[in-house]
Amino acid sequence: MEAEPRDAPIKAVPVRHPGRWVAAVVLVVLVAMLVHTLLSKIPSPTGRGQVWRFGWDQVGQLLFSAPYLQGVVETLWITLLAMVVGITGGLLVATLRVSPNPLLSGTAWTYTWFFRGTPVIVQIFFWYNILTVYPSLSLGVPFGPAFWHLDPNKVITGFIAAAVLGLGLNEAAYMAEIFRAGILSIDAGQQEAAQSLGMGRILTLRKVVFPQAMRVIIPPTSNEVISMLKTSSLAAFVGIPELFFQAQATGANTAQLVPPFITISLWYLAMTSVLSVAQYFLERHYRRGTAAERPDRFVQLWARMVTKRRVAVFAPGGAGESVPVPAPQGGHG
Repeated sequence: MEAEPRDAPIKAVPVRHPGRWVAAVVLVVLVAMLVHTLLSKIPSPTGRGQVWRFGWDQVGQLLFSAPYLQGVVETLWITLLAMVVGITGGLLVATLRVSPNPLLSGTAWTYTWFFRGTPVIVQIFFWYNILTVYPSLSLGVPFGPAFWHLDPNKVITGFIAAAVLGLGLNEAAYMAEIFRAGILSIDAGQQEAAQSLGMGRILTLRKVVFPQAMRVIIPPTSNEVISMLKTSSLAAFVGIPELFFQAQATGANTAQLVPPFITISLWYLAMTSVLSVAQYFLERHYRRGTAAERPDRFVQLWARMVTKRRVAVFAPGGAGESVPVPAPQGGHG
């Protein structure tokens, strides 16, 4: 048999992947079944015609109704206030946790241990019923006379008990660990160099440590914000009219639970999608100047669709090099 010349073109035979095709076919069938059941109809309980299995006509009526829009506003307010308290408290607790003073670090550890070790719903109910333990609030000399008395019914309302105290103080324990992880990710030599220049501990944390630690802090903090948006539904158990409360009220009035809970699920999906896009741009901002991996392609296209602008991503081959995401060919850009 005559040998082929060395300069002959290589005949590359692609590797076959039958398993991928089988998995793709199964996935397509499952998606088709899901779409079919979502859009199917069943006989009406009254015996007159057919109705949507998942009550899409009722979902359309509830989606932008006044009670649910109010629920969206309440949910966003709870999330905002709880995260402000959580981030502020977490920063303070993390700073105390890394302190060389054993009393301060021990106190911070105890705070984290307690609030992470008890259910958040229990904490919400405790703060909601705090007036049974402290029927009056006052400020004055410790173990001495009081100079200023407060009405606890006006200070600790249901909203404050759930959003600020229950969710916020619980979130501070988790944010403290996130901040501590960011602080510990910075080489100790940089702190020693800053202190050798005459910078104090607080100034070193503010000017040297935290600006670099933000690359470690931002991703889990963004996840905590998204998680808090959904955890805010626990406030419904103390009578706060957020989204979950509105769905419960609708279900109790109409005896139909599926449409209202699909409605609030759509609202939660919409809000978390916007927060995910904000997280993408925030991470990209703090990732500048580092050799970062290319982000998920789907997230890039989703961010571009929401913001209507070209999205630059960091190329994996060089630090800080940005390349634009090309517009999809055909269809709607």
